[in-house]
Amino acid sequence: MAKTIIIGAGGQIGTELTLTLRNTHGKEQIIAADIKTHAPPLIEDGPYVQMDILDRDSVRNYIIDHRVETVYLLAALLSATAEKNPDFAWKLNMDGLFTILDLAKEGYVKKIFWPSSIAVFGPTTPADQTPQHTIMEPSTVYGISKQAGERWCEYYYNKFGVDVRSIRYPGLISYKSPPGGGTTDYAVDIFYKAKASGKFTCFLSKDTALPMMFMDDAIRATIQLMDAPADRLRIRSAYNLGGISFTPEEIAASIRKQLPEFEITYEPDFRQAIADSWPNSINDSYAVSDWDWNLEFDLARMTHEMLKNIP
Repeated sequence: MAKTIIIGAGGQIGTELTLTLRNTHGKEQIIAADIKTHAPPLIEDGPYVQMDILDRDSVRNYIIDHRVETVYLLAALLSATAEKNPDFAWKLNMDGLFTILDLAKEGYVKKIFWPSSIAVFGPTTPADQTPQHTIMEPSTVYGISKQAGERWCEYYYNKFGVDVRSIRYPGLISYKSPPGGGTTDYAVDIFYKAKASGKFTCFLSKDTALPMMFMDDAIRATIQLMDAPADRLRIRSAYNLGGISFTPEEIAASIRKQLPEFEITYEPDFRQAIADSWPNSINDSYAVSDWDWNLEFDLARMTHEMLKNIP
């Protein structure tokens, strides 16, 4: 069987994607790769390779030698972290993409998944029900790199026939793996603090609405897109994915239904400006039409799952 590699498998998306794909296709077919020396405990029972996506020759040699045909390229520096180290963020987020796109152009890799983000939008983008095709003037290094990446993915598809697929992820919420430095991370941390101390200080204002998604839905969407027939896919930049939109005040109210004593305070920091440049809600009708996307977790169901599973 053709093998699959997940580069960035130690991250928030990568860990759960690795678990799901191994459950479906068998452990030996799904190779986890990350810059960390050892695999995270959740995925240490299958193939793992230490890999630096910026070491182009090493990455190329491994993929060619092991006849890897499908690549999930998840290695990236996220929004808040990228603002602190913009030069490295640009290099990491772009150079790795070119390495994998070129492998596909040369015929070694047959299919690529590369994640985009709602960070591609900016303060001039229509904020409510943001359409698939719209104004995109991102104001963060992360968003700029993702917008550029979308254009390169579409270019490689149009010019060289590279089968690359992408989703503009909203904020992702999970109890299985920690967040990685994004502006939406408060919506993960709030559950941990609610269980641990009953108190949480939020770095965004109480009425900041952002699109979010429970990780189970995000993983299911990713696999649905990768399994979809190529001739149904109209978007080769990145598909909008809507999720559920809520504010910190609304998620706190949802938590209080199970933990009535929970308290939240607000101390907005530099991440507030990032959040203010992003949409409030997303229109994902192309995903619904092209690969039958549907959302399963609303705010109440997600809150129940998070509080049930966090220690």
